[in-house]
Amino acid sequence: MSGSFFIFVLRFKTLPMKKWFLFTLLLHFLVQLSWSQEQQEKEINDQAQFWTSVNSTWRLSNRWGAMGDFHVRRTNFLQDPNFYFLRLGGVYWIDDKFSVAAGGALLWLATPDGEGDFNYALERRVYQQLLWRSVHGRVNFLQRIRNEQRWHEVLNEEGEVDRIRFSNRVRFLFSASIKVFENPKAPRFVLSDEILFHFGSEIVYNTFDQNRFFVGISQRISKEWVFDFGYMSVYQQRYSGYQYDHNHTLRLFFYYSPDLRKKKDEDLPHYPVGGIE
Repeated sequence: MSGSFFIFVLRFKTLPMKKWFLFTLLLHFLVQLSWSQEQQEKEINDQAQFWTSVNSTWRLSNRWGAMGDFHVRRTNFLQDPNFYFLRLGGVYWIDDKFSVAAGGALLWLATPDGEGDFNYALERRVYQQLLWRSVHGRVNFLQRIRNEQRWHEVLNEEGEVDRIRFSNRVRFLFSASIKVFENPKAPRFVLSDEILFHFGSEIVYNTFDQNRFFVGISQRISKEWVFDFGYMSVYQQRYSGYQYDHNHTLRLFFYYSPDLRKKKDEDLPHYPVGGIE
């Protein structure tokens, strides 16, 4: 699957932004259509969550760099753990608009044990991604395609590993950062949406995995640090096909992007490529 992903990268690198945008809208339409055609009545579980992370992109040379993220998500707002997530990878900048990355990740998913405590199921992950960045007037656009191979631990009632579930997940992210104020130190308005699909032998009723919509602000703290803050709606379909989690999430993400090149190339500006579990 990863080889097919890089062939996909080479073919789509030359697409103009208009076609990328239409491609994203088409995915949104297909997801909405699939929801409207469901025959069994949906069961929706609404939850309040808090999600924070530190996402770093290290520029080591004009072409090469590294990325690393650490995420914590809590449920019942701050009361209970939901997951802890760690990702590492290498980055290659093709030009000032396109970059590719690959690496590995670990996720510890909390599941209640029925006695007031939690067991943790480990998910091992390998990923590949293509990121496209462009600037049009007052708006910075970012689009990302990420392909993930995931090995999930499935726990039994005693909290022990019963089996390993494999899935391949494909993610499409579209984000816009809009300059509202003339003052460069003022926050920017951020709007983004990501659609996730996954595939595997045990995934029968929920090829659609989840949709993540975010609205908020982005604020630069220093040359290397930026944070975004706002509301994220995570709408996730369970394996049953008719049960959903709707997570109303308060999100606070920090981005650390040091440029360690001795000679900075103005034609190859540095920008973050990580973020989002």
